Amino acid sequence: MIVTFCGHSKIRICKDTEQKMLAFLEEKVGSSPVDMFLGNYGKFDNLAYECCKKYKEAHSNVSLVFVTPYLTIEYQRNHLNHLQKMYDSIIYFEIESKPKRFAITYRNRYMVENADYVVAYIDHNWGGAYATYKYAKSKGKEIFNLVDFEE
Repeated sequence: MIVTFCGHSKIRICKDTEQKMLAFLEEKVGSSPVDMFLGNYGKFDNLAYECCKKYKEAHSNVSLVFVTPYLTIEYQRNHLNHLQKMYDSIIYFEIESKPKRFAITYRNRYMVENADYVVAYIDHNWGGAYATYKYAKSKGKEIFNLVDFEE
């Protein structure tokens, strides 16, 4: 099973948000083996990582996977050593034929396409997180939005 996450880079975090995410994971994943596909680019990604790390402490079949949109020498030098300590594995899927400025968009689509569940924090209808949310909806993915949001 794969669970992925999408949310705005700037969010209002409260204890309730964390509890909702952990409750969702407990309900849908339980003790099943799961890969948590994560990004690492903003406040929601930090929340998702911390929640997944807590979830992993109580469940042995959890793997934290960073899906990187870049694999340049500079990126590796500046980021991958640190990320290798945080995650169980790092995935890079080939997108060299795509413009670099769209790398995160293509990475997010990859994560959604491979996910069984998408946990979101969407509270407005613009930006990259919203585009990923809409893409997940178009793919018929089961989405759990942590905030009340009406389109």
